[in-house]
Amino acid sequence: MPRYLILLIVLAFSPTLAAQHGNSSYTRQDSLRGTITPERIWWDLTYYDLDVAVFPDEKRISGTNVIQYEVLKPAEVLQVDLQPPLVLESASQDGEALEIVKEGNAHFIHLKKPQEPGAVEEVIVTYGGQPREAIRAPWDGGFSWSKDDNGDHFVATSCQGLGASVWWPCKDHMYDEVDSMRISVDIPTNLNAVCNGRLEGITQALSNQDRHTYHWKVVNPINNYGVNVNIGNYVSWEEVYEGEKGPLDVYYWALAQDEERARKQYQEVPRMLAAFEHWFGPYPFYEDGYKLVQVPYLGMEHQSSITYGNQFQNGYLGRDLSQTGWGLKSDFIIVHESGHEWFANNLTHEDMADMWLHEGFTNYSESLFLEYFYGTDAGREYVRGTRALIQNDRPMIGNYHVNDQNYSGDVYYKGGNLLNTLRSVVADDEQWRGVLRSLGETFYHQTTNTAEVEAYMAEYLDLDLTAFFEQYLRDTRIPTLEYYFLDDVLYYRWSNTIQGFDMPVDITIGEAELRLYPTNRWKPHPITEAPLQVDPNYYISVFKNR
Repeated sequence: MPRYLILLIVLAFSPTLAAQHGNSSYTRQDSLRGTITPERIWWDLTYYDLDVAVFPDEKRISGTNVIQYEVLKPAEVLQVDLQPPLVLESASQDGEALEIVKEGNAHFIHLKKPQEPGAVEEVIVTYGGQPREAIRAPWDGGFSWSKDDNGDHFVATSCQGLGASVWWPCKDHMYDEVDSMRISVDIPTNLNAVCNGRLEGITQALSNQDRHTYHWKVVNPINNYGVNVNIGNYVSWEEVYEGEKGPLDVYYWALAQDEERARKQYQEVPRMLAAFEHWFGPYPFYEDGYKLVQVPYLGMEHQSSITYGNQFQNGYLGRDLSQTGWGLKSDFIIVHESGHEWFANNLTHEDMADMWLHEGFTNYSESLFLEYFYGTDAGREYVRGTRALIQNDRPMIGNYHVNDQNYSGDVYYKGGNLLNTLRSVVADDEQWRGVLRSLGETFYHQTTNTAEVEAYMAEYLDLDLTAFFEQYLRDTRIPTLEYYFLDDVLYYRWSNTIQGFDMPVDITIGEAELRLYPTNRWKPHPITEAPLQVDPNYYISVFKNR
């Protein structure tokens, strides 16, 4: 987007060789996917008109995409991404065929018409084939081709990380979100198609009475992987939620065979909206409504079209990831994937290296949901319980400009515990709620990065958080609070940390509550020796030195 033009120019022309990132496994294809290339940077997405026909019996699709953009500077080549085995068959502008030069997933379209800065232009591409079939959706995505208990086709897309270009041609980089789009899906008449945004209408195919087309319209900016298609023998119903911005249209879609169970389990949605509007501010996509759609895989945060496959039970497929009992008080998929509407779809990372911005904040949202309904202790006990899942196997910040998908589960659980720890540092719950809500306002419908979020939170909270974020995001060590008593003096320091780590920590010694300000050097505090307890909400280890 134009706000980031200067930053993007720097990124686009910075080195993206694997050596820069210390990982020789990255390829030129990784750079073409993960870099804001010269063939991407000169144009700003404004609108997509995606029209796709799905043939479930053949596991085949075909379609067109009208790619509308504003010219930012003169250029002659435009990069569009599409992954094999799909084929980009043609490209045209103003009715004139254009040459396509393919390099793996990247397709370089050579334009004939001069591209004048400020002009709004369109390129129309056609494509088709049998798209990659999801192996283990949504983690290894693509098209999920399955059938319901009645033998009807049950089909869905999922593509986070892998990229939207696995099933439709697009500018497949997170930094540039299209301003709005239309999604038309041609399918057999015995099936329904559910996509993002609002349903504009259903048209009957003139040439084939056995097919019809669902037309969906998204009026808010949307990231590529948030676009989805879900096909099945659905039933639907709706309600209105009276939210912070007024009436919010809420739509539910479930297989006809599962309607009774879905109507019961989907009652989690108004509870989720109440909790998250309290903590994060108004739902970010009132204009497009909120939608919950049953799919044949676990679930995904598709914008205004949250997908659900948690088998109509609480927890994560019936399990409590925190092992505290609190995880069974809610439906994990409804809560977690909906939390992404605020962190992933509203505030969106512009590079996969910053995945923690999506998953860390959303993991933390699970505990805030519990806190809203069951109290502060419940929420904080839950997030602490997820520490057992932290591996500390690699830093949470990945490698930039190569679409780095090699992140661990720490972007979820360590990310959530980072935020819970920072809340303790802040020690002011209203200010903490304020910074969470203001993040949604400040980065409303924008892409951003870790550095910008770090700087914003530090400024809002009026804290120097440089060492804090450096330790928890870019280092794998757990800070250790070392201490000992000698002659009625408590000596304490941080170890196992980066140089300059100086996070304060709250402790209790006997009946005395203290806030210590440790550094990497021993510091004294006069106090009679007694049992020492550290506020458990700090994600640290504690070691009595002697």
